[in-house]
Amino acid sequence: MSRSPQSFRKLSVLARKVFVRMLSSKSNDPEGFTDPTKRLCKIMLSYPKSGLEHALDESGIRVFPDTAERVLERFENAGMLAYRFFEWTRKQHPHRGCSHTVKSYHTVIAALAKIRQYRIMWDVVAAMRRDGLLNVETFCIVMRKYARAQKVDEAIYTFNVMDKYGVSPNLAAFNSLLGAFCKSKNVRKAQEVFGEMFERFEPDAKTYSILLEGWGRAPNLPKMREVYREMIDRGCEPDIVTYGIMVDALCKAGRVEEAVDLVHDMGFRGCPPTSFIYSVLVHTYGVEKRIEDAVATFLEMERNGIKPDVAVYNALITAFCKVNRFQNAFRVIEDMESKGISPNSRTCNIILNSLISIEEYDEAYKVFRRMIKRCEPDSDTYTMMIKMFCESDRLEMALKVWKYMGKKQFVPTMHTFSVLINGLCEKGEVSRACVLLEDMVEKGIRPPGSTFGKLRQLLLKEGREDVLEFLVEKMKNLIEEPLWD
Repeated sequence: MSRSPQSFRKLSVLARKVFVRMLSSKSNDPEGFTDPTKRLCKIMLSYPKSGLEHALDESGIRVFPDTAERVLERFENAGMLAYRFFEWTRKQHPHRGCSHTVKSYHTVIAALAKIRQYRIMWDVVAAMRRDGLLNVETFCIVMRKYARAQKVDEAIYTFNVMDKYGVSPNLAAFNSLLGAFCKSKNVRKAQEVFGEMFERFEPDAKTYSILLEGWGRAPNLPKMREVYREMIDRGCEPDIVTYGIMVDALCKAGRVEEAVDLVHDMGFRGCPPTSFIYSVLVHTYGVEKRIEDAVATFLEMERNGIKPDVAVYNALITAFCKVNRFQNAFRVIEDMESKGISPNSRTCNIILNSLISIEEYDEAYKVFRRMIKRCEPDSDTYTMMIKMFCESDRLEMALKVWKYMGKKQFVPTMHTFSVLINGLCEKGEVSRACVLLEDMVEKGIRPPGSTFGKLRQLLLKEGREDVLEFLVEKMKNLIEEPLWD
């Protein structure tokens, strides 16, 4: 028997209470009652779309610029929710509201672009202009987001429209445009734009390094070498970044011995290698399961007086994990901590991913519990753990991780939401999956087609077309916006 949309709403409210308790249960930390950032985040996580602004008004919290920065940073993965908080703070006070900082503006612009709400994004850019805060980096953010979404024309439009907004395009903006294309696997377009605008901007080492990295990632080593020769011919001296890119490209192309020769040459050219360059070599040896070479390279770096950082330690940990020598990996963590270097979320994720890949699920959970005392998990950490429990038929443990994530006031990403919704669907927990998807949409996160499609099929199978229609209406708020008004 199908339920009406009204009955689903009642179910939604009841089920939401469960999720709200999971997401916003009170911390034992008494500072949570006085810290405005924590209080605001709790309100935003707890209240449905229709009641958010009222709940924020009723809180009586006066938001200052630094508080707004911290809250927006927490919600950068929930674009519309971040935007609604941003707008609420601007209108909060009778006269002017909260004066947002450049950082807050940039966080919201990036968050909106991430969910392709481009029209609203440009509204925020216009507001930033009225406040006299626009700068080159604002347009660089927009260009990067367009390029990542494979919107080539829009990225170029953004560069060309800078003058109209009172910001002169300079070499930094030009480099950012090229970098945006290269990082989105469109190096040919970057090279084309470079050729078209070459006369407008005098390229520097960074310009050439961006193109070298693009061709290295393609991978197209002959073209990379061609760009490198052009760089030298034009009298542009390679720097440490250039060499790092060349070493990385050679290693990724399986030319590790050639990369080692280049590293040795660097010293003769007055440009000694850095810990980053050594981390690339250690990581490459690790991927190839050449553990002795990885350790020898790490020790060589220390002998040369170069202090290891977290990146090179993570590379060494990766090398040990690749050959399932986890005790060695933990000893590396102890060594780095003894030298005052704290492990990061990447450190945790390397070990977790390796354990999960060999189906050591219990051990992975033990490591997760140990590591969260040493470093803050990121979205990959949570997604990895939730997916592991869902796929090993331990849904309650997945929900336990979700609950912990909520206590930490960590806003789930699209991938984290999707993994749990898929897990709920697999167990036939359709109503809970619906509530979670509704929560996802209300946070301004667009569900992937595969996730929504799976839930749609289950609802149709159960004859719940009314519930499906209700969710579709919710999703209409997240339609893609055009670039121009």
